[in-house]
Amino acid sequence: MINRVLIRTKVVQSLYSYMLTRPERTLGNALKDLEACLNKTYELYHYLLRLPVELTHIQEMKLDEARNKYMPTQEELNPNMKFVNNRLVKALADNEQLQQFAQENNITWNDDPIFERLMLDKVIKSDVYNEYMADEEDSMTSDSLLWQQLMKTVILPDELMAETIEQRSLYWTEDDMDLIGQFVCKTFRRIAEGENDAILPMFKDEEDGEFGKDLFSATVTQMPDNNALIDNLVQASRWDKDRIVLMDRIIMCAALAELRSFDKIPVAVSLNEYIELAKNFSTAASGKFVNGILNNAVKQLRKEGKLLKP
Repeated sequence: MINRVLIRTKVVQSLYSYMLTRPERTLGNALKDLEACLNKTYELYHYLLRLPVELTHIQEMKLDEARNKYMPTQEELNPNMKFVNNRLVKALADNEQLQQFAQENNITWNDDPIFERLMLDKVIKSDVYNEYMADEEDSMTSDSLLWQQLMKTVILPDELMAETIEQRSLYWTEDDMDLIGQFVCKTFRRIAEGENDAILPMFKDEEDGEFGKDLFSATVTQMPDNNALIDNLVQASRWDKDRIVLMDRIIMCAALAELRSFDKIPVAVSLNEYIELAKNFSTAASGKFVNGILNNAVKQLRKEGKLLKP
């Protein structure tokens, strides 16, 4: 689930924090923080998978209370149960892998009942919910599609959701919500399609699991040499090296470390990823600047025989 795009993002963010707090923080401490950050990202995936289960349970209790109150209406005695009988939610609730992870890591929204009820109210009032309840189609596909649409249009864009997520962990941001939300919706589709391993693993394989730590260490180790290369290229381009913002420098050092240390990753892939990071996390002009410097760096490294991969 945590792919290399996301790992690069977390590495760059962790490097930025590390550079601001040196020499108080050691490399070892920084690597532990990076590991904690990646673990928390996987926890966020599980929190979002858990949300439909807990919201549905609250709605079921509300319907039951209305049915058993003094002098209920006919509508309260015979409510539309389509939402609470949602097949996707049942599959999530019954999934042993999700249950075990939730128990071991205390994944629950029940510690914030106000948030739960406010979010449920927004779900119930949404057009997505009302169209689903009125639709005669009754299938796992439509049940899964409901929660995909609710995630995309109601839950993930919600300001209260963003505030609640950021309060729960210093490692979680709105940017994480967008990306992890895509993996959550992918999981909903996989469940609807009957895939046995619908729940995504933290990493695709062991190599991806080590990628973040290796990239972080390589960036720090090679930083003196890569900073010198960057400064030479900046001066040759008639830029003022003292005006390079810290984030741009970190992104370029990480890119150069990846180019030099990871033979299986094509040059074009690395360049594209770090140029996008510069656009997203630095200044308005950073994408163009980082693009120019990194491309010149590749040319020089090839000329010196220090970069041989395609």
